[in-house]
Amino acid sequence: MATSTTVARSGTARQRSLARREALTAYAFIAPYLIIAGIFTVALLVYAFYISFTDLKSSLQRSSNFIGISNYINAFRDSEFQISLINVFWYFVIVTTFQTIGAVAVAMLLNAKLRGQRLYRTLFYAPSVASSAVISMIFLWLYLRTGWINYFLGTDIAWINDARGLFQLIFAPFGVKITSTFLKGPSITWMALMAMNIFTTIPSLMVIFLAALQDIPSYVYEAAEIDGSTGLHAFFNITLPLLRPVITLVIVLGTIGTFQVFDQAFIMTKGGPLKSTLTPVLLIYTKTLGEGTSSNAALAAAMAFILAVIIFFFTYIQRRYIESSSERF
Repeated sequence: MATSTTVARSGTARQRSLARREALTAYAFIAPYLIIAGIFTVALLVYAFYISFTDLKSSLQRSSNFIGISNYINAFRDSEFQISLINVFWYFVIVTTFQTIGAVAVAMLLNAKLRGQRLYRTLFYAPSVASSAVISMIFLWLYLRTGWINYFLGTDIAWINDARGLFQLIFAPFGVKITSTFLKGPSITWMALMAMNIFTTIPSLMVIFLAALQDIPSYVYEAAEIDGSTGLHAFFNITLPLLRPVITLVIVLGTIGTFQVFDQAFIMTKGGPLKSTLTPVLLIYTKTLGEGTSSNAALAAAMAFILAVIIFFFTYIQRRYIESSSERF
């Protein structure tokens, strides 16, 4: 009896020793990633949060003083930050809506039984392969007054240099003058950048929806067809409800992406004209590096954390609303 107990204990000890060695081996393999993530992600976030409570202007400043939440108060009072939030709000509403609808429509089209289906999928996905910098330069050329877009439309619109707002243009013939930055709506230039972003993001999101559509069992549609549910009726009552989890994912990803838009505005407009394409991330970038001697790293850090809270708020609301409305499915 004693011998069997001793053997069992020694076996348990060996298993624990083996488990410890396996754990140490696993941590050794992931140690490089943990170190890099700890230094360049966690540590930098903690440092940025700390300097948001100081008066640090630039990295050349040797010392800084703790000033509390003054930077957060000044961020909300900053007129440029307010304009950037208004711009990115319109960007979020329009781009997220149209890129989601467009991705679902293209996915439905490419999920149908068509001849040359693989070729169509490749052609539709091709725009998302190029980097945003390359796409921005291509559209910068297309949006010129003498570019192809004006040529085909027969217009002479300054697509990347028109600060007039959408609602401002709509109500102008009726003699209504809109002075509010928010009520003017997105500018012509901002809508041109939106159209470019929608065009380039639809293919990537289309792949997600296409995978979700192919995961829906065919017998669901066969049963619905027996009950007379086909076409649009089947789409709105079967396909769309079953796609709700994927729609939630796409909208959340789209929200995060639109609130963090930077490269298109930086490459094509530098935030102009008249700050109509200024975004929070572009403003944070400018405040951090500074224009001349106007850098304010602490204020930029405060703006960054405010933006993070805004993104979290919108994504939380979206998840709660969409998931709660899809529980019955």
